[in-house]
Amino acid sequence: MKIIVTGSTGHISKPLTDELVQRGHDVTVISSKSERKEEIENLGAKAAIGSLDDVEFLKDIFAGADAVYSMVPPANYFDHNLDLLAYYHNIGNNYAEAINHSGVKKVVNLSTFGGDLEKGNGILRGAHDVEEILNKLPLDVSITHIRPTSFFYNLYAYTNMIKKAGMIAANYGAEDIIPWVSPTDIAAVVAEELVTPFIGRKARYIASEELTGSETAAILGAAIGKPDLQWILISDEQVQSGLEAIGMNPQIAAGMVEMYGSLHNGALAEDYYRNKPAVMGKVKLTDFAKEFAARYHS
Repeated sequence: MKIIVTGSTGHISKPLTDELVQRGHDVTVISSKSERKEEIENLGAKAAIGSLDDVEFLKDIFAGADAVYSMVPPANYFDHNLDLLAYYHNIGNNYAEAINHSGVKKVVNLSTFGGDLEKGNGILRGAHDVEEILNKLPLDVSITHIRPTSFFYNLYAYTNMIKKAGMIAANYGAEDIIPWVSPTDIAAVVAEELVTPFIGRKARYIASEELTGSETAAILGAAIGKPDLQWILISDEQVQSGLEAIGMNPQIAAGMVEMYGSLHNGALAEDYYRNKPAVMGKVKLTDFAKEFAARYHS
């Protein structure tokens, strides 16, 4: 198959590209950075250097492809001029136009758990809107929306807090169950969905392990030599002020507070629990904790 992978050599796209190439597929990886060209080619894929803001570029690259893996790259949450919803809408609309124009009939789109919600999900609203944009494509375009849970590597955001305060403090966690996921496990599912025949629309959840915040803290603490590490709950207002204090766009900080609050009250994961994956991923927090410890002590 001729498959287009977006996301350059990121956490998901790199292992995804490697797996698809190993399976013998013709893979083209889109990257906005020319310095990634050699790395992409070393994986055995073709590099297409260009911007997701350029719909004509996307039309050209998507032409003749059997399938596309679409994702919206992370935005700079510290950019006070960023309109996050507009950012998602722009890329989502560009994908839809390029897919429709090029005749691609299979799309695997990276969304998120909480992607089913049109409100109350904070910064995840953009992913929901991209799902809706793509779902308006003709019905002969088969679409799988991949909805991973909380990424293990998001825990890196608490490194300085652990060093300075000796704890993890957030408006979710503690005794809340958090479904965690590894990008490696996501890549494996995306690869499966890209090459498996399917007609229609569907959403597929991915998780690697379900742990409470306290269990998460205990595993990380054991790995970094802080066996008494605790995860405590703090107020929405405390989280908001803390994020703004480190320079985050206040609107995006509010979106993060709403997202995590929704995880705390259960709304964010309701559909996940109704449609849980039959099998959890292979990578566990104890595996990630080794990487966390290496960065923590670096």
